[in-house]
Amino acid sequence: MAETNDLISFIASMSGEGNLRVEENLGEGFVRLRVSEAERRQAKHDIQHVEDIVIEMLRNARDAGASKIYLATSKEEGVRTLLFLDDGAGVPADMRERIFDARVTSKLESMKMDRWGVHGRGMALFSIRQNTRVARVVASAPGLGSSFLVVADCEVLPERADQSTWPQAARDEEGAWACSRGPHNIARAAAEFSLEELNGCDVYLGTPTEIAATLYDHAQGKLDASRLLFIDDASELPVIDRVGSAADAEDLMRIAGSLGLTISERTAHRIIAGQIAPVRSVAARLLRQRDRSATPSAVDLTRDRRGLKISRDDLSTFSRAVERDFSTLAERYYLNLSGTPRIRVTRDRITVTFDLGQEE
Repeated sequence: MAETNDLISFIASMSGEGNLRVEENLGEGFVRLRVSEAERRQAKHDIQHVEDIVIEMLRNARDAGASKIYLATSKEEGVRTLLFLDDGAGVPADMRERIFDARVTSKLESMKMDRWGVHGRGMALFSIRQNTRVARVVASAPGLGSSFLVVADCEVLPERADQSTWPQAARDEEGAWACSRGPHNIARAAAEFSLEELNGCDVYLGTPTEIAATLYDHAQGKLDASRLLFIDDASELPVIDRVGSAADAEDLMRIAGSLGLTISERTAHRIIAGQIAPVRSVAARLLRQRDRSATPSAVDLTRDRRGLKISRDDLSTFSRAVERDFSTLAERYYLNLSGTPRIRVTRDRITVTFDLGQEE
């Protein structure tokens, strides 16, 4: 046994890593870990699946006072990307890195106990960064909400195999809504949180394209000309409203990218034209209810000094009308229309583009 103790002491003295991990050699094969090493090991245990990240990030947004949380998720070549956007309290610029340190929290007097345990120890973001490739703040400011990007290697941090099936909801014995069936995937994690916070905050789950379309739709009617007259840059707006301030498709693509939402200019055109429907909140989808956040957008062509704005319904009606009128020209000159007409609205111009297909 003495030889074992001597060996541990020798390794600790010769290895820089050992010195960092061990605070004291207690003898007989026992050591006292340094706090940093104990925290690192606990962090590895706290996050064991991608779905654990979803729950922790949703809890963080809730505790920051968010009433709306948007989760854009995608997977490519075994890598899961999660982007969380919310309208919570936001993060000061000088704290964007420090909040990922262990024991850093803004909840000194507001530690919360919920169905997932204690929240407010200052370990959630630390644990997420320890288990993922990327965990960082993309955009945030005090009072303007936040956008967090998390990228996980599913070979290292696994996720449930079935990510396409949505859970089903039913009332439990006490009459409260709960998930009754379905795999414990990302949708299930978002659903369980949504039902737990049914009257607190709404969660929206979709692809980056769907979330960009939803943000654009939700911002319509909220941003008016009087407000935008005094704003020179979208970064002055709340995070979840910035996409809605876009003057045109190119602007929308740029603003979305600044939040961590990568979309093409073609996709941006489709969003502005209303060709990509916004997603309903997770709770509304589960309970088959009308989304309480889905309010009709008022038509206000003067609301953005940087560009003409036309409602999605009017654009759709106009598109159908010009498509009908095009048929006369098509018959006379043997033209084939490929897809629906594309309409681009800018500051002082409305451009209609007809894509022609090959004659059959």
